[in-house]
Amino acid sequence: MNWSPLNLTVRVGCHLAYETTVQTPVLFVLRPRLEGKVLVMQERLSFGIGLPSYEFQDSHGNITYRSTFMPGRNEVRHDALVAVSSLPDSREIYGNIVPVGQLPHELLRYTLPSRYCDSDKLMNFAWNHFSQFQHGLPRVQAICDWVHNNIEYRFGSGRSDLSASEVIARRHGVCRDFAHAAIALCRAFNLPARYVTGHLPDIGFIDPGTPMDFHAYCEVYLGNEWLTFDPRFNIPRIGRVKVAHGADAVDGAFATIYGEANLTYFEVWAYQVNPLQVSVGDPLNKSLRLDGTETLRVC
Repeated sequence: MNWSPLNLTVRVGCHLAYETTVQTPVLFVLRPRLEGKVLVMQERLSFGIGLPSYEFQDSHGNITYRSTFMPGRNEVRHDALVAVSSLPDSREIYGNIVPVGQLPHELLRYTLPSRYCDSDKLMNFAWNHFSQFQHGLPRVQAICDWVHNNIEYRFGSGRSDLSASEVIARRHGVCRDFAHAAIALCRAFNLPARYVTGHLPDIGFIDPGTPMDFHAYCEVYLGNEWLTFDPRFNIPRIGRVKVAHGADAVDGAFATIYGEANLTYFEVWAYQVNPLQVSVGDPLNKSLRLDGTETLRVC
């Protein structure tokens, strides 16, 4: 992996509020994963009036918090300044494509069908559309190209019960649907692929004007490392902050509620800032953001 300076700063976080009438167990995955080309400079996480929480790592290594909502309004806040690289997603492959029979055993789970990535149902579709492409990066890129060009992005159209085969059949969805479709098609060729959720600022990219949200994309194991692919936008992007990865959206959920709790407030932010002007806990001030244009600003 090539070294790159962490010369940009991104402010990421969220403010969530839930209403419940009884004590309700919850899990949250909100903190950035401490891996790759990121460095958390400042961070603050609070669970309001909830019972004391404790931290653990799930089976995929995601930083998870377990807590309990109390009756009434429960507010969850996360805010962080994260140093990231100004380089876009890499397409450099180091080493040969590893045959499935030689993959490290811990990667085999990412070659199998899962709840939302039902690659077994897409086997014929995958081979009919992508068998002519060279195994490895050309095939993965062809899959992402197809998903990007044939699945329509419709804001607010997501459903928690949709699998990849259903998304491909209906031809529209949200970012998690794009990720699930690409992952399932890669797994049909025994390419390890996993679901990723996190933050994606608009660095070197024009702000689309839609409300900020968590973003879902995927990683595919090529050569000796995981490479990032994002069929929703389908171009290498700058400044991703990964929060979680796993087999599919079950493992990447920012919140898992064991009971009935109504989400009454939802705000997410991810934008580039000058670390000399902004600290965690400051009021959100979008006038201080440095991204949202095609111009890359380093400070």
